[in-house]
Amino acid sequence: MEGHTKMLFILGLVAIASISEIYRVEGAGECGKNTTPDNEAIKLVPCASAAQDENASVSQSCCAQVKKFGQNPACLCAVLLSNTAKMSGVDPKVAITIPKRCNFANRPIGYKCGPYTLP
Repeated sequence: MEGHTKMLFILGLVAIASISEIYRVEGAGECGKNTTPDNEAIKLVPCASAAQDENASVSQSCCAQVKKFGQNPACLCAVLLSNTAKMSGVDPKVAITIPKRCNFANRPIGYKCGPYTLP
């Protein structure tokens, strides 16, 4: 069942990112000039389970991807709150706990992420 859920998650991310690319507006956003939070959300596929269930273990590949986004908290928040993430079943309240669950020492503690605060 978990393999099936992960495959649906991946297919959903690809479909949503493809659609969002059609409506992409040129300009520098939270994640830089040449990308969008929806496109960046695809990189968080290894975090599928961890972003939906706070009791799920967080894989090393997930932590590696989140660490890259952690260099830019605005991008991390935009990715976690993106349409791609929402439509893929990501629970923002759970997803924002991933940096803490990865035990990052230099995570953006207290950073306001929409209506949520990074722990």
